[in-house]
Amino acid sequence: MKEKLLNWLNLILVADVFLVFFGFGWFAIAVVGDASGINLGLDLWHQLWQPLFNPAIGILMGGAILSGVISWISRKFPAN
Repeated sequence: MKEKLLNWLNLILVADVFLVFFGFGWFAIAVVGDASGINLGLDLWHQLWQPLFNPAIGILMGGAILSGVISWISRKFPAN
């Protein structure tokens, strides 16, 4: 059961990492476009920051901490 939970947690974290990288890439390109006078969706990115990207970063950090704690507990108290 523990292995299945860790596999699902890792899968969610990998998907979340790609979402965060996508958001960062979009932000970087949109900022360059905004500085050049080209609309590349910076306003839309700002609207999505609070409901999408901010929680994704929090889930990524929390999941990484949770995964580390579970791994540490598994090494500290091995199952017989």
